[in-house]
Amino acid sequence: MYRLAIPLLLIASPAAAQQRFQDTRLIDTAVGQFTGKAIGEDGGATAAVDTRLKLASCAMPQFEWRSDAHDAVVVRCMAPVWKIFVPVQGAKAAPRAVLAASAPVPIAKPEIVIKRGDPIVVEAGSPGFSISRDGIAMGDAAVGARVLVKIDDKKPPIHAIAVEAGHATLPGWAE
Repeated sequence: MYRLAIPLLLIASPAAAQQRFQDTRLIDTAVGQFTGKAIGEDGGATAAVDTRLKLASCAMPQFEWRSDAHDAVVVRCMAPVWKIFVPVQGAKAAPRAVLAASAPVPIAKPEIVIKRGDPIVVEAGSPGFSISRDGIAMGDAAVGARVLVKIDDKKPPIHAIAVEAGHATLPGWAE
């Protein structure tokens, strides 16, 4: 009786071992159905999944695109947990609208109203009070930008906000 059981176990073992691993041919077929294209076709898998791959058998694998570029199919199993990426032949580029939306938008450079070396008037004030000083700009500035202004050769420069050509105000003083 034991002599019969051992050959039966040896014959049954390859079948039992095969069921423990996912059949990669089934993955190839499912990827083809997911993409709508056969292996090697434009939009289909670039090659068959390697048959040497030993993935645990999965009752319900899930398929999704790796990205909007459709450059690979993600095949994943939730129980037992595994995931593989199947590259796609001639992946289509993302739609132009998406590329245009993600491309950096050129920003217009602000117009410089105060240039280094320009004589300017720095003013600050409020209703009933104002003060002004003449100075020399130590850098370039657009409207609303800060600029260092040399008022006195014996003192450090002050910070001012450019208002218009030849005119600046102290920070915190609105006109």
